[in-house]
Parts: sequence; structure tokens; C-alpha cells
Amino acid sequence: MGSGKSTVAGLLAGHGAVIIDADKIAREVVEPGQPAYQAVVDHFGPGVVLPDGHLDRPALAAVVFHDESAREALNAIVHPAVAARSTELVASLPADGVVVYDVPLLAESPGRHSFDAVVVVEADIELRLARLEGRGMPREDAVARIAVQATDEQRRAIADEVIPNDGTFSDLRDQVEAVWERLLARSTG
Repeated sequence: MGSGKSTVAGLLAGHGAVIIDADKIAREVVEPGQPAYQAVVDHFGPGVVLPDGHLDRPALAAVVFHDESAREALNAIVHPAVAARSTELVASLPADGVVVYDVPLLAESPGRHSFDAVVVVEADIELRLARLEGRGMPREDAVARIAVQATDEQRRAIADEVIPNDGTFSDLRDQVEAVWERLLARSTG
């Protein structure tokens, strides 16, 4: 959280990549009438439902970011639905397209992943916290959410490329350009 992965995804889209955003899909699959909605409500109860029938995301977050078994239960409901929807989206794309799967919790997800390359975006923890606070997230919530995520070392362990995002936007854009060129060179072999 707060490292700038969405900014990097946007820069890659500028090079022609198709972005599939796992966070966006995770929100989609828990909308009323969607695959994971009822399972979330059944597991967590009416306290996570707003009067309009949508999930009360802050209430749900308050539960899962302070209770590991609740977080695991939510992941067990949502992750398969996200994977299924992502597979549908990828299947609908041209075979020669470059797909960037913007995944916030890849290092935390069990199992093997079949990506041609994994790019990790990282930034200093204080900078990440400042970015999250700038988006309106209370510091205590940001610290709690980051605490349950993989460490920088765990993310680097699965990475083919690491993009540090502690500098200027221009620095980031240059790094993304270089990574894009390396990834294209890998794919054409």
C-alpha cells in the first residue's frame, strides 16, 4: 500500500499494456448480486452491510485487519472470485497483448503464479504512510494494514524487477521505461 503500484500500472498502460486491476475486481465481485457478495454477508453477518444493501467496506476492514482468521476467511471467499473474473478478462484480450495484472497482495497469496514476470514497486515506509494519509486514511489504519502485508524482502523474493519509488515522478517514469524495455526484450527473447 502506498508504494505507487497503480501509478506504475498507469505508466505501463501508456506503453500499450492492458491493465487488469485486482483491487477493482475485488470490489466488483462483492457488489450485491455478484459471486462473492452473499458468501461475505453469510460469513460476517449483517453488521457489514449498509442500509442500501452494499457492503460496508470500512466495517469489514475493521474486522479483518485486526483478526487474522477473519482476514483468511475473507480472502478464501474473495480470491477465487477475483481469479475467475481475471481469467475471463484475460481470455477476452488479443493473444499478442501485453497484460499487466495489478495485484496488491501477490506475495501474500499462496500457490504458484503463472506470470511471465513479476514487477514489484517499493517505497520507504514513511513515504508510503504519508501517501496513505494524504488519501485520507488515518495513520493507525495505514500502519495496521501494512503490518499484515508481506515485507519488502518477501516481495523482492518473488520479483523479476524491482522499481523503487522514492524519487520524483520523472525518476519513476524513467525507471518504468527501462523496465518496459527489459520486459519486451524478455518476451521477444
